Amino acid sequence: MATRYTIGSGLVITALALTLIALLIPVDSFGSRPAAAVAGPAGPTGADDDGGGTLSTAFGPLTAADRDFIRKVRLAGLWELPAGRQAQQRGSRPAIKTAGQHLIDGHTELDRQVIQVGQALGVDLPNQPSAQQQDWLGQMNRARGEEYERLFTQLLRAAHGKVFALVAQIRGQTKNSMVRALATSANTTVLDHITVLEDTGLVDFDALSNNVQPTK
Repeated sequence: MATRYTIGSGLVITALALTLIALLIPVDSFGSRPAAAVAGPAGPTGADDDGGGTLSTAFGPLTAADRDFIRKVRLAGLWELPAGRQAQQRGSRPAIKTAGQHLIDGHTELDRQVIQVGQALGVDLPNQPSAQQQDWLGQMNRARGEEYERLFTQLLRAAHGKVFALVAQIRGQTKNSMVRALATSANTTVLDHITVLEDTGLVDFDALSNNVQPTK
């Protein structure tokens, strides 16, 4: 009887101790960031996989493709805003100046949105253009006169064409409401920019269809 009583008391004490330990562990120890789930496919073709898998957030699942899209929206603003300001200063055609102003207006607002989305979803954002984007800005810096206007138009139109396809993929596939709202805004902005760039009359559509990048 004594042995049974001792064993029973030991089990009760152990259970109470485990309960006390659980209560003393801070909730924050379990992590306040979105929880990682099993990683699935990266998503749209061409998306960069950051290796973070799919995360659970208050706004829905956040995939690697979603995060790649958010970063690319930020990158677009980092080179298209300077390009727009430059077009305002150096463009001789009114249509070039108009396109430049649309770039400024569109990406100022889109940049504001993407920073908010990045902060809300815990996505780290780039702070400078990619090497390719810096090269495009360099090409435009070196060009003069009509050569500059044609290069500006072609580079920006080619870039927007690629982004437009990505926006459509993300808008159709994402399950995250914040990413979906950002994609909706980006869709409107990119389509507007494509339109004003084409209104310049300087777009070489044959080069676009053949995926030819302007070089200087």
